[in-house]
Amino acid sequence: MEVNVIGAGLAGSEAALQLAKRGFKVNLYEMRPNVETGAHTTHDCAEFVCSNSLGSYDITNGSGLLKHEMEILGGELIEIAKACSVPAGNALAIDRHLFSQTVTKQIEENPNITLIREEVTEIPETPTIIASGPLTSSKFTDAIKKFTKSEYLHFFDAIAPIVEIDSINFDVAFWASRYDKGEASYINCPMNKEQYEKFYNILINAPRIEQHDFEKGAKFFESCLPIEVLASRGVDTLRFGPMKPIGLIDKRTGEKNYAVVQLRQDNSAKTLFNLVGFQTNLKWGSQKELLQNIPGLENVNIVRYGVMHRNTFINSPTLLKPTLQTREREDLFFAGQITGTEGYTESIASGLLAGINMAKLLSKESLLDLPLDTMLGALTHYITNPEHDNFQPINSNWGIVPPVELPKKERKNKKLKGELMSNRALESLKNYLNSTF
Repeated sequence: MEVNVIGAGLAGSEAALQLAKRGFKVNLYEMRPNVETGAHTTHDCAEFVCSNSLGSYDITNGSGLLKHEMEILGGELIEIAKACSVPAGNALAIDRHLFSQTVTKQIEENPNITLIREEVTEIPETPTIIASGPLTSSKFTDAIKKFTKSEYLHFFDAIAPIVEIDSINFDVAFWASRYDKGEASYINCPMNKEQYEKFYNILINAPRIEQHDFEKGAKFFESCLPIEVLASRGVDTLRFGPMKPIGLIDKRTGEKNYAVVQLRQDNSAKTLFNLVGFQTNLKWGSQKELLQNIPGLENVNIVRYGVMHRNTFINSPTLLKPTLQTREREDLFFAGQITGTEGYTESIASGLLAGINMAKLLSKESLLDLPLDTMLGALTHYITNPEHDNFQPINSNWGIVPPVELPKKERKNKKLKGELMSNRALESLKNYLNSTF
């Protein structure tokens, strides 16, 4: 039996590979290069558009737990990501081009997957997973809107600049990871108070790219706010956010810094680095002025400027079951950011679950409805909870998972809390899968 997977992004690629390894024939549709998105720069599958980081791999972190759950569930892209990783301390960051090229190669060489380069404008009536992403084409958006009988919610997503390492001044910049955890994987540009205040004044007065009429009124992802939006909340907001200096000391000087700009490796050749937390919608000339006022980046060569684009997601609480099936049609699934899951890891995980569950549906087996104390179970139950009054995109975090009891003196011990919740989740997932299979 054939399955349609619409969208060869992270979720769609994972879903297609899950179905293919279970023996199902997959028609994987990708509209690029015939229809471009305005955010992608290649035509490869599973392209990372914004950051190149999948977030923490630490088991005591919500995102880290989700990665370990994906490994237990047999995720394909998580293994490719580990093979294409670049140094990033406790985070799992990847060479984005190597990663997407590897995924594309596996899909193109898989005898059970047919990669079809054309735009889908109507929802197929046969078994289908819609993973068209937050940049779904306008024609297919209209088809989904017609099916769901509901309006869309919109939000903005912003991308950080990427620079060449050879243009960074290492007389000023230094290598370190926060609190010296793991390898010294980040480039750090330190600022004193005077330098920070100059930087801040340039930032808050810099002109921004104007929004189109159709973009006005859309919201921002709270975890992906443009740096100029963060800065507008107060002069010290950045110093307690993406530019916090805590745990970052240049061992050459031993001085504590007022603020620090971090850069993270973006490719395996270690020639390109992106600015952490510097998503922006400033005009390009203003971006260049701003970056060149960061100590260590005075003569930096910017190979990609930051941009901002509108994303779209469905009202999942009224439309989906925790299995990621639509309530109206059991052989139609949604996966990825279009469901309101925020983040790369979350997109891959939802594609993993949708692919497994589609295979189970077609094999007449019970679908996975994961326990609430697992991160993926909590995430899917959260986005499909019909009691939401004002649904907003969500990422993996401890707030959506049932709490654990801690001794009174340990209640503020976040590491212990994470360890206990992760151990509980992994045991729960293994027990659930053993009972299911």
